[in-house]
Amino acid sequence: MLTRLSFQSFKSWRDTGQIPLAPVTAFFGSNSSGKSSILQILLLLKQTAESSDRAQVLNLGDDRSLVELGTFQDVLFEHDLRARLQVELAWSLPRPLEIADPAQKSAALFKDDHIDLSTGIEWQANGEPGLGREVVQEMKYSFSGEEFGMRPVRGKALEYDLFVSPANRGFKFVRTQGRPWPLPPPVKCYGFPDQVRAYYQNASFLSDFELQFEELFGRLFYLGPLREYPKRQYSWAGAQPADMGRRGERVVDALLASRESGMKLSRGKGKRRQTVEERVAEWLKELGMIASFQVRPITKGGRLFQVWVRRDPKAAEVLITDVGFGVSQILPVITLCYYAPEGSTILLEQPEIHLHPRVQAGLADVLVDAMKTRGIQIILESHSEHLLRRLQRRVAEEEIQPNQAALYFCSTEKGESRLTSLELDLYGNIRNWPKDFFGDEFGEIAAMSQAALKRKRRATH
Repeated sequence: MLTRLSFQSFKSWRDTGQIPLAPVTAFFGSNSSGKSSILQILLLLKQTAESSDRAQVLNLGDDRSLVELGTFQDVLFEHDLRARLQVELAWSLPRPLEIADPAQKSAALFKDDHIDLSTGIEWQANGEPGLGREVVQEMKYSFSGEEFGMRPVRGKALEYDLFVSPANRGFKFVRTQGRPWPLPPPVKCYGFPDQVRAYYQNASFLSDFELQFEELFGRLFYLGPLREYPKRQYSWAGAQPADMGRRGERVVDALLASRESGMKLSRGKGKRRQTVEERVAEWLKELGMIASFQVRPITKGGRLFQVWVRRDPKAAEVLITDVGFGVSQILPVITLCYYAPEGSTILLEQPEIHLHPRVQAGLADVLVDAMKTRGIQIILESHSEHLLRRLQRRVAEEEIQPNQAALYFCSTEKGESRLTSLELDLYGNIRNWPKDFFGDEFGEIAAMSQAALKRKRRATH
């Protein structure tokens, strides 16, 4: 699970400061306040980790990527190529990582269940206007009280040193005998080059850090705000998608794949295990959207399927295309929460789009349930006051603890994004409610009352 994030010089953020992340983390704020950028930095790291190009420092994406960010200059704060893009993140491990001592295999050099990564990237011009490349200025992992990283050799382009600190703890890298060849740059923005393990006798464990980073982002899934329109029929050839797709286009594939694999969900002690389809149908019913939900083949053994729903118990079945648009919009959200592997992190961008306020509030319960029953971490950005209010209520009712929900308000000041941590007490109250958080409600009521008073005065004259 991601536990902390910070970055500098990315889009509208000069510096986010340290952002503690909880099992449910929500960012609220007005349009263009920087909410989406917080999710985008994580998507940038994910698609970089999954890129096959090891020499590409950052995979800024294209129209097939999770996020398309343009050029390096485009993502820098104020488009200043002199700035350094700095990213720091920390995460907990599913199980403690133990680094054995190469000299004594039975002894452990380091052991911890938490890792930090810090990486700083700058633009290096090649002498011609507008041309150059991104280079890593420093990359380091913090683990078990030590820092292991790489930084450039002073005065030498694209030659790097390997370092460990604090050096007074007794561990140091031992160079292999032979000519001291210089080290090349890091792999992507987070990895140690193969030469590190070849040139040093006791550096093989550094690949464990890279693997943990890649596994973290392999367990991170994203669903965007613009979702596919429902279809009258779906084709499925047996594929098992990793997620719903950024527009939710693979949701029916995922439901059928979970059925084929016999996937069952735990609902807690003493409760019957459910299929993903059963859990999704139960939530759709509980949210008051439909009475029943089923994916069925058009012909027995065929590859074409239809999604049938019933608005209420006494109504006739209809296709999903013939009910309100909200069902198809929330379906990928709910399905992803129960289809993603346990312990995953899910990024949701405006999950409340096209949903009735009552359903927006109920969506918060879906997210809390996925967090409690499946260990899913939810990071979302939203405009929904109803979703926020339900989270506050669940804290007051002790369904979740205040430390299980991290709430933030994003705003802008002089073109720069700012982040305010919302202070949630044991009773679900926000002690530092920002001005005009969801608009000026009291101002609207006052203006309406004044207008009504003026009309009444005119009517009496």
